Amino acid sequence: MQFDTKIAVVVRTDLEPWQKLNVASFLASGIAAAFPACIGDPYEDGSGTKYLPLIGQPILIYGADRAALSRALDRALTRGVTPGLYTEDMFRTAHDAANREVVKAVSRTELNLVGISMRAERKVIDKIVDGLKFHS
Repeated sequence: MQFDTKIAVVVRTDLEPWQKLNVASFLASGIAAAFPACIGDPYEDGSGTKYLPLIGQPILIYGADRAALSRALDRALTRGVTPGLYTEDMFRTAHDAANREVVKAVSRTELNLVGISMRAERKVIDKIVDGLKFHS
């Protein structure tokens, strides 16, 4: 099935494995919150056990160094795409309000990005992530 939109998550490649998973999870939750229509129906197995609904389209995960991550953020913003973000400072906080505070304390050009997420038309996402490789 071909979707009109793409969901992309870009994660910095020099993170610890647990950090990469944490960042990708938080960033996917931002997509779900901002685009509730991308959430599918709840799941149920053959025994009747109920499960939570999931985002109903693929999420493409890219790897990037600091410079490429900043470039992808700039490309998203210049194309009118509002991204989710995760900064290195957020690893040292314990709750959502503190996360917002550490982001607010730094100008955009000084953000120590470790990940961004976005959902937009396929061609727009392709231009934003141009040159990035899928995360390995």
